[in-house]
Amino acid sequence: MEPRSITAVQSRLLSLLDEVLGHDGYGSIRVDVRLLKKGQKEVIVDCGKQYRYVVDFVPSAAASPPSPSAVVAR
Repeated sequence: MEPRSITAVQSRLLSLLDEVLGHDGYGSIRVDVRLLKKGQKEVIVDCGKQYRYVVDFVPSAAASPPSPSAVVAR
């Protein structure tokens, strides 16, 4: 499967949200994200039907977990 852009995933999520909000009844949307090799993520959007996307991503230094010395107890 060829990697897609994040905008394709965002577009699908927004259209599904519009459908769920416009539906006369119950609805749910579930999103699962998994890390893959080679700087990619798999995004599965489940709303009765599953939509699978593989998107490229670049890990950022800001997303790294804080060091133990940076954690402040309150």
